[in-house]
Amino acid sequence: MHALHHPRFLHGHPRGDHGDGIGGGRGARGGGRIFGHGGLRFVLLQLIAKKPSHGYELIKLIEERLGGRYSPSPGIVYPTLTLLEELGHVSVDTAEGGSRKRYTITAAGREFLAANRETTDEMMARMDGGVDGAGPRAGRPPQVVRAIENLKLAMRLRLAREPLTEQQAHEFAAVLDRAAQQLERI
Repeated sequence: MHALHHPRFLHGHPRGDHGDGIGGGRGARGGGRIFGHGGLRFVLLQLIAKKPSHGYELIKLIEERLGGRYSPSPGIVYPTLTLLEELGHVSVDTAEGGSRKRYTITAAGREFLAANRETTDEMMARMDGGVDGAGPRAGRPPQVVRAIENLKLAMRLRLAREPLTEQQAHEFAAVLDRAAQQLERI
């Protein structure tokens, strides 16, 4: 399958969310998750600590901070918010007659963040820096970030197939060398 047509890049968002780590195992560094297992709860709690929010607002905040390359699914975010509520880290308010829940951090949630400051800071840094430091705060346009991820995926897919012959290895390296030279001229 051509990298540009891989499901991960059809709409610019990774697919296959599992657990509460973003990316379903296909996001950051070497194919791992951006946040790792359980990391989303730290991010959500930190965002709620800054501003009480609805679940949809939190999803959009994460998507914006990742430069539009990823939007966590409601099927991952809402169960994590429910867990945070059950743990007593957030409280939930609903507007009169409304069904939208607004999440607010509790004193226990603030204590949890303080006790886990290093982990929380790491999760937020991963989100702010994006994969390979290619996030929006690094000043890289989303189309460039997408192209970088496309290239990495194409290389991984090809290298995962049968081993390269000597000739193919030279051709593979030549393509990368030409791309590097062209980028230097921009």
